[in-house]
Amino acid sequence: MKPRELREKSSEELAENLNEAKKRLFFQIKMQRVTGEGVKPHEIRQLRRDIARIKTILRERELGAPAGPAGPAAKEQTGAKS
Repeated sequence: MKPRELREKSSEELAENLNEAKKRLFFQIKMQRVTGEGVKPHEIRQLRRDIARIKTILRERELGAPAGPAGPAAKEQTGAKS
């Protein structure tokens, strides 16, 4: 899921998505090991990154930080000048 899509959601929706992603990650790994199916690293990596994105956005909201990337790269993208 893209950060822009996540930022448009409410904190409650993000908390729900976080719980779902954690459950999916846990059960996916567990079921793949139990059934002898090969673990799919790309899916696990994607779930872990989604969890990190959601946690980051929730933390930004908690701290009252501005949404979106900050720093020199962000200024170049938006066309802002120092």
